[in-house]
Amino acid sequence: MTVLNLVVKELWHRKVNFLLAVLAVVTAVAMFIAFFTAGKASERETARLMLDMGYNLRIIAKDTDINQFLLTGLANETMPEEYLEKLASAKGISYNHLLATLQKRITWRGVDVVLTGLAPEVCPPGRAKPPMIYSIKPGELYVGYGVAQALGLKEGDAVDIEGKAFTVAKCLAESGGVDDVRLQCNLREAQEILGLPGQINEINAVDCLCFVEGGDPVSILRKQIGLILPEAQVYQAKAMATTRAKQRQMVRNLFAVIMPSVVIACGLWIGILAIMNVRDRQQEIGIMRALGYGSSRVAVLFLGKAVVIGLFGAILGFLIGTGLAFRFGPDIFKITAQTIIKPELALFVRSVVFAPVFAAISSFIPAMIAVTYDPAVTLREE
Repeated sequence: MTVLNLVVKELWHRKVNFLLAVLAVVTAVAMFIAFFTAGKASERETARLMLDMGYNLRIIAKDTDINQFLLTGLANETMPEEYLEKLASAKGISYNHLLATLQKRITWRGVDVVLTGLAPEVCPPGRAKPPMIYSIKPGELYVGYGVAQALGLKEGDAVDIEGKAFTVAKCLAESGGVDDVRLQCNLREAQEILGLPGQINEINAVDCLCFVEGGDPVSILRKQIGLILPEAQVYQAKAMATTRAKQRQMVRNLFAVIMPSVVIACGLWIGILAIMNVRDRQQEIGIMRALGYGSSRVAVLFLGKAVVIGLFGAILGFLIGTGLAFRFGPDIFKITAQTIIKPELALFVRSVVFAPVFAAISSFIPAMIAVTYDPAVTLREE
C-alpha cells in the first residue's frame, strides 16, 4: 500500500482530527488573507485621508524673502514654470502630487483677495495618483467663502478681473483660513492678469518619506530637489508630515503584531493535534515498524498528512478570507472601497505553497517523535 493510500485512509478514519487540523489552517490562511487585504486597504485609506490635510512641501525661488514668505505665506519672487516639468520628470525621488501655483495679493471690487493660478497636478513617471485638488478650466473662477459672502457672488455669475472675463464655477465652503479670501483660476489666465507669462512662485508637493533611519527627511528632500533645481529652496510643514508618517507607521505596526500572533497560535494548534494523533496511533506505528516500514516512510506518512491538511486549508482559507474582505472591507474603508474588487491571485498562490509547508513544519516534532518509537517497546505495552 502506497503512502498516499495510507494518508487517505488515515484522514478518513480520523475525520474529527483531520477537520480540526484543517480548521486551524483555514483560520490562519483566512485571517492572513483578510488582514493582508484589510492592511493594504487601510494603508490606502490612511494615505488618502492624510492627503486631505494638504500639501506638506513648498518649493519656492531661492532669492525669496523668507521673513516675508513666513509672515504672509506668499513668495515675492517667481521662477520659471519649466521647474515643474523638471521635478515631474525626475526619477528615484521621494515626493509626489506636484502642483505649480502663481499667487499674489490684489484688491478686487474693493476687497483684498489672493489671486491664485493653478496648473493641473502632475506626478513623477510611474507614480500616477488621483489628483488631490480640482483642476480649473480656462474661463472658470473658484471663489473663496469670504469673498463670495462679501460680494454676494454665486455660482454661474459672470465676473471680470483686470479685463479678463470669468464665470464663477464654484463658491467654496468655509475653511477658516486664507482659502476663504482666494480667487482661484487657471494658471495661464493668472499669468496674463499679473503680467507674469511663464512664471510661477511656488510648487506644492507631498513628501513620500516616513521615518528615515539615521537621517532627516527634510535634508534628504532638499538634497534631491537641490540636484534638480539648484535655484529653488524647500520648506516642509513638519507637523503635517510627522502626523502623516506616524499614522502610516501605526497602521503597519498594528498588522505586524496581529499577523504573527495569529500564525503562531494556529501553528501551536496544529502541533498539538499532531501530538495527539501520534499518541493515539502508537500501536499502529509499532505494527508498521514491526512490518518493516522504515523511519523515513513513517515520517513521510505524518508529514504527508500535514501537507494534505495544508492544501485543503489553503483553498478554503483563501475563499473565506477573500469573502470576508469583500463583505466587510467596503463598509470599513469607504473612500478606497473601489480598490477591493477582485481576489488577489498572487495571495492564492502563496497560500497553496506556504500553507502545506506551514502545516508540515507544525507537525515536524510529532513526526520525529513517531519515528523514534521503538516498535518492540510499543507492542509490549499493548
